[in-house]
Amino acid sequence: MINKSQSGETFIMLRVILTLSVPTMLEQLLQTAVQYIDTAMVGSLGTQATAAVGATTTVNWLIGSTISAIGVGFLSFIAQSFGAGNKEKARKAAAQAVAAVIAVGILFTVLTVSLSGVIPVWMRVDPEIQGMASRYFLILYIPMMFRTASIIFGTVLRASGDTKTPMQVGIIVNLINIIFNFLLIYPTRTAAIFGRSFTVRGAGLGIEGAAAASAISYIFGGIAITVMLWRHKEISPKGQSVLPDMTVLKPCLRVAFPNMLQRFATSLGYVAFASMINALGETAAAAHTIANTVESLFYIPGYGMQTAAAALSGNAYGAGDKNRLKRLSRTIIPLEVGAMIISGGFLFIFAPELMKLFSKDGEVIALGASVLCMVAVSEPFYGVPIVIEGMMQGQGKTVAPFIFNLLGMWCVRIVGTFVCTNYFGGGLKSAWGCMIAHNLLLFILFTMYYKHHYKFMRLQ
Repeated sequence: MINKSQSGETFIMLRVILTLSVPTMLEQLLQTAVQYIDTAMVGSLGTQATAAVGATTTVNWLIGSTISAIGVGFLSFIAQSFGAGNKEKARKAAAQAVAAVIAVGILFTVLTVSLSGVIPVWMRVDPEIQGMASRYFLILYIPMMFRTASIIFGTVLRASGDTKTPMQVGIIVNLINIIFNFLLIYPTRTAAIFGRSFTVRGAGLGIEGAAAASAISYIFGGIAITVMLWRHKEISPKGQSVLPDMTVLKPCLRVAFPNMLQRFATSLGYVAFASMINALGETAAAAHTIANTVESLFYIPGYGMQTAAAALSGNAYGAGDKNRLKRLSRTIIPLEVGAMIISGGFLFIFAPELMKLFSKDGEVIALGASVLCMVAVSEPFYGVPIVIEGMMQGQGKTVAPFIFNLLGMWCVRIVGTFVCTNYFGGGLKSAWGCMIAHNLLLFILFTMYYKHHYKFMRLQ
């Protein structure tokens, strides 16, 4: 039975969770809104343009998630340092994050720019749009250093409990992206408002303009988040050495390395998955690209709460407070499931209308709506492993998630999709069915792990 004291503690924990997660959700919501606008603007250029942009999306995930994994190492270290009351140790980690941004940023700039011409070929993109996809990818990745700073420094700030600053920077970044999209994608044209006609200047660069707009916004975001971190009262690296400090880097890398392997293997799986879908033709590739964009909106509650789960779990773990860990788990898991039930319901109901925002092609709309309705049913199940993984990241437990995600991606999604599309003549629906099976396996594995290893968190 839950007494008044437990009820009050749960309410306090709920308030803390929402304080940390809501700014992250708002940030992700705006990012998704901009992604929607990007997709709609590019979609107005035709199915080929949509397919060319979507052809390298999974490579984008591969790179971004690998960099994010490095951030998870710093997140765990900093969150636990704050929980233990050692802010000086946390600031040393922030300085090491600066060194990581420089090293990783240079590495990925060289890799992405040098491989931009062959990546569309590896992705089995239609030869007619390979050149378009290659140019888009090249422009998008020239400012890789700034993107790296945005990802890692944003994680450092969130680990310290500051989710508002990354949100504020994200708002401005996305507004810049929208403005430059409007100016660079379309040619000069005549518009009419309230019966008055006027000329709107435009560069008419098409999808290259969309890539340039994103690149400009990345540059601003990287500079802005660096300045905010440097001025931060709690976690500023000012005055700390950026030379390698193994007392900080070793524990960070111990956490980051399995997470990096996980994200790399998972994202590589996304690349293989998208490659198989690209081979199904333009309609399937366009429907998949748009459906992925639509679906990303409905994952926002899950990943917003994952950030809160990681920071709060790390704080409690660093302080050695098992009771706080128990309150966190019994509050955030039901909250996560409830939020994902609601988001999944909306996705199921409005799938056709959402597809129509990005395409006028009837076949693309019908196919995309079908797979969205399929995946909507699995949303609540996927929410559980998201938040449990967040708690594990905060405590530095990243080996088990690596194994679980590897099994789900490669043994279920990739093998299943390969068999369905190559031996049974299945199309996009069968591929998304394998994706849903992957998500359900993660639900089972993470739930079993939670029940076995987190018994002290459960209500008595």
